[in-house]
Amino acid sequence: MKVISQGEGNSKMDLKIGAAELAHALGRSLGIVERKSTMPILSHVLLEATAGGELRLSATDLDVSVSSVHPCEVASAGELAVSAKHLHDIVRSLPEQEVTLRRSSNAYLEVRSGSAQFKIVGLPASDFPTLPKFERVAFVPVDPATLLDQIERTAFAASTDETRYYLNGVFFEPRGDALRLVATDGHRLAISEKKLPGDFALKKGVILPRKGLQELRKLLAEATGGKDAPPEARLGFAESSAIYRTAGVVLAMRLVEGAFPDYQQVIPKPGDHLMKLGRERFLETLRRVSLLAADKTLGVKLHLSPGALEVLSQNPDLGEAREEVPVEYDGPKLQIGFNARYLIDVLTALHGDDVRVDLADDLSPALVTGAAEVDAGSTAVVMPMRI
Repeated sequence: MKVISQGEGNSKMDLKIGAAELAHALGRSLGIVERKSTMPILSHVLLEATAGGELRLSATDLDVSVSSVHPCEVASAGELAVSAKHLHDIVRSLPEQEVTLRRSSNAYLEVRSGSAQFKIVGLPASDFPTLPKFERVAFVPVDPATLLDQIERTAFAASTDETRYYLNGVFFEPRGDALRLVATDGHRLAISEKKLPGDFALKKGVILPRKGLQELRKLLAEATGGKDAPPEARLGFAESSAIYRTAGVVLAMRLVEGAFPDYQQVIPKPGDHLMKLGRERFLETLRRVSLLAADKTLGVKLHLSPGALEVLSQNPDLGEAREEVPVEYDGPKLQIGFNARYLIDVLTALHGDDVRVDLADDLSPALVTGAAEVDAGSTAVVMPMRI
């Protein structure tokens, strides 16, 4: 949109924008801003009204940043940093479809919509961290739906243990014309591999951080959630960062340092106990039986015999639960224990009707794969536990 007048340059910011557009943009920042940081500026979003008739919103926690550009009517260019949460809450509650933002004296932001008026204490834009500018990035076009699917099939297995920082994310490993994502917390491992032509110019795999992936998932879901064709999306790497760009939005995240473990070594070879069963039935059984499992370990035991799988839990304080599930299996009997939550997460990430579980013995990890084409390229490994 065109600028109505330049006003007083950067000292005065005065613009009009759609309230829904602004609320949506501010909503993107809420997962990134630091609300309890020792640096108050990191709880703020930077507003920059440009002479070209655009509003740029930026948020960062110094590791993950998002910046988006939105058309608006700019009466006077300028910039100001304000609390992301408070501005978001105000804009969502406004009575009219348009909102006017104006910087007043002492770094206050005036918010007007219809008869509603607010004044928010702001901070000078000069206090806001300088966002990195990536000059040379080998961007590769990506399908938002495919990348989102791969993240959802793996991110649940990433570790939350900060002492093992190199597991606090998903391993991003280009493999020729395919992309493999891998995550593990030492108790389970998840792998997803899909076709993705393009050269990311990476010498080896990199680790995408858990928080950055959470924000990337939101943007990918946003791109695939509308009725129209998904907007063009690109992903690239530069200066120890990953950058995702689409439709006026740029997300950057600092990569996790350290070496991801050799995950190939923990993938078990096919054993003597291969069973096939309904994914949804197995999933619901695990949810029911685990209701009486110990709170911390959620331990359940699987009793496998030809044609039948019994799932049971015992808790001296609560009682016991057991349920039988029909399976396709004709091998020897086996008893093995698992954390039910780990199996539930794996089964939830799959989409087909049936699942295969490959077991070697009662002390070896389980290899879980989907039996349907929709789950091709997805593999999970779950370590057993003594019960």
